[in-house]
Amino acid sequence: MMQKTLFEKIWEAHLICHLDAERDLVFIDRHILQETTSASAFDGLKTTGRKVRHPGLSVATQDHMVSTEPHRDETSNPQGRELMQLMRLNSAATQITHFGLEDPRQGIAHVIAPELGLVLPGSIIACGDSHTSTAGGLGALGIGIGTSEVEHVLATQTLALRRPKTMRITFNGSLKPGVSAKDMVLYALGQFGIDCAAGHAIEYAGSAIRSLPIEARMTVCNMSIEFGARLGLIAPDEATMAYVAGRAYAPTCRLWEEALAHWQKLHGDADAIFARDFAVDAQTISPQVTWGTNQQEVIGIDQLVPDPSTCVDAASRERAHAALAYMGLQAGRPLEGLPVDVVFIGSCTNGRLSDLQAAADVAKGRKVAPGVRALVVPGSGAVKREAEAIGLDRIFRDAGFEWRSPGCSMCVSMNQDMVAPHQRCVATSNRNFENRQGPRARTHLLSPAMAAAAAVTGTIVDVRKLH
Repeated sequence: MMQKTLFEKIWEAHLICHLDAERDLVFIDRHILQETTSASAFDGLKTTGRKVRHPGLSVATQDHMVSTEPHRDETSNPQGRELMQLMRLNSAATQITHFGLEDPRQGIAHVIAPELGLVLPGSIIACGDSHTSTAGGLGALGIGIGTSEVEHVLATQTLALRRPKTMRITFNGSLKPGVSAKDMVLYALGQFGIDCAAGHAIEYAGSAIRSLPIEARMTVCNMSIEFGARLGLIAPDEATMAYVAGRAYAPTCRLWEEALAHWQKLHGDADAIFARDFAVDAQTISPQVTWGTNQQEVIGIDQLVPDPSTCVDAASRERAHAALAYMGLQAGRPLEGLPVDVVFIGSCTNGRLSDLQAAADVAKGRKVAPGVRALVVPGSGAVKREAEAIGLDRIFRDAGFEWRSPGCSMCVSMNQDMVAPHQRCVATSNRNFENRQGPRARTHLLSPAMAAAAAVTGTIVDVRKLH
């Protein structure tokens, strides 16, 4: 019998039929809607006279275009007002549960789905946003989809998808102190590149992965998309079961016992073959910072910005020169000591409670440097409440950070939280593309602790030097 990866087992358990040699029709367990990709999907249903097939399997949340100002409402960001109101109306008309700004469950789609128990091990989750891969931290397949596919899921609770190949990244050994899950994935991107997993599903393995808390595993899986992958996942274990237990949408009583028995068997076969296989020595990883305009343009904080002349081909050299020009950097110089203007701590990558705790540990007893604007944006209403219950908001406010309301915020310039042209921002989000945080904005990606260190020193700095 052919040995199978965990991805293959979950995929086959949801397989309805093979459409052709490369495409399958699979069942979707949960569908998460957000405002920027849902309005057109609902319009398509109305045009064709179709109904939502399983409204109880979808939920909607407002996140991308929301204002993060205190006391905000749907009118606070004029750019997003229409789409947010349409989502509310469409959800009500189709009996889909809607988490609006007044709802305590509101937050970023990829933060609320796990924390509410909407993501379960072995399930398939779909959302009209690429970073649905976050669900992989719980051993689920999280698939980001486009507007037409959102409409298809609403109408059929299925997706017609090209079947991904399999790939594994194994992190052997253990992390050094001061190194985080964000550093792990940024380091791997620097080593293997942003296209290494195109057309693949990544499974993360190894002792360094197994030792990560669940929220840190979500950070790793969140950035699977940056490798070019369709999704990423980590096999569930006892920590996974403990995380899911008791959450609002998790099974209970007899159903919980049945689910637990199934989840405990969710693992790939020992001899399963992956189409691509990579390994990383976790001990070699230091705190990472991106220097360019994609995520593979990254170095350790103790390294120098690379020289484009060392690139292997003309196209790579041209790209590196363009990235340095856009970022206002010089080759051969360190990033450490580079002044910053803006610090953003939040996003679906690093907006969970443990991320805010890591940043608060650095900020406590210190002050944001003069001239630096620093924002902390919880990933959900629940994260905000939990953080306030243990006093993290007071730590940040006392240090001079802005304590905001939940939303995508500065991750993407669809709301009022933007970086001005040529300002340098350090961000805990997942993308550093040109103009991502605003026209001509310069973005460096790093971990929450590194971001907090930059805020209180006014420069990119090795957080390990502050402890």
